[in-house]
Amino acid sequence: MKKILMLIVGILSALVSVNGYADVWQPSPGHTQIPIWPGQIPDAQSVAKPEDMQIMNEHLIGGKSVIKVSQVTQPTMTVYFPKENNTGAAVVVFPGGGYEILAMDLEGTEVCDWLTSKGVTCVLLKYRVPGEGYYPKSAPYPKSGPYPESPMALEDAQRTVGLVRLNAAKWHIDPHKIGVLGFSSGGHLVTAISTNFNKRLYKPVDAADQESCRPDFAVAIYPGHLTLSDIIWDKNFGKKVKQTATSKDNNFELNPDVPVTHQTPPTFLLQAENDDEDDVNNSLVYYIALKNADVPVEMHLYAEGGHAFGLRHTDYPITEWPQLVEIWLKTIGMTSK
Repeated sequence: MKKILMLIVGILSALVSVNGYADVWQPSPGHTQIPIWPGQIPDAQSVAKPEDMQIMNEHLIGGKSVIKVSQVTQPTMTVYFPKENNTGAAVVVFPGGGYEILAMDLEGTEVCDWLTSKGVTCVLLKYRVPGEGYYPKSAPYPKSGPYPESPMALEDAQRTVGLVRLNAAKWHIDPHKIGVLGFSSGGHLVTAISTNFNKRLYKPVDAADQESCRPDFAVAIYPGHLTLSDIIWDKNFGKKVKQTATSKDNNFELNPDVPVTHQTPPTFLLQAENDDEDDVNNSLVYYIALKNADVPVEMHLYAEGGHAFGLRHTDYPITEWPQLVEIWLKTIGMTSK
């Protein structure tokens, strides 16, 4: 009996994660989550519930369920190395989920499987989504500071890009070929770090924060929160606002918290025109801002495809987008032609 009890304890202990709970996401065998902060986490928030992982079977995508991770307060990165034909390029991946959850397989691990098969090192960021959504709803809008929308997620993104650049030689990465890729709110995070890289939102911690956190290229897939109308919607906590001539114009005005300049990295944009979650204007308004700033940009719009399809093949041509990104990376010199 004693041996059986010890065996059970051992199994349970193996399931416990970095923050002490069994029901949390873990990468596949051979990969390890690395905490991105060595000590106290900046702007840390306490939550009522521990980190949680659920397998969502209600709405299958590409015939498969989706892993949803919520209540993330301890951000980590997981590095996936290419098995052969290393191009020297690296991509930090931001799963989407409305800054409330993370779609860790659909928009995370499956992306890393694809990138590493193409010789690209992949760094999957489990950034903070403490369950409060786009911004702390208990705080007045906008939150004070240089970046009001989900500042904790941007802090994690800035820190991670710095860490990747610091470890470039160790990980066989070209420090000038480090990009970011994200979906939905993760796509918004791509634009946030692409336009907010000159100054960290937190006090520097170590040598990683002395490295540039500017991505060398950026890929935003069905991004959201880029039009001013999105900001007005969130300001009113999801309540509908009476449309006026002025407010309708906000549908095509860029979110001022993503200040595009000529230093914004080359960007790839993709979205479906029938996206019922994030209006296609999000991509259009960002595309125009990039063009006006003379930033190299490639955009692909499709009639159908909806939202949150990740890399999974559906009946719609839009799901062939990874091939377009592969061609684009070669075009801009990030991978060999």
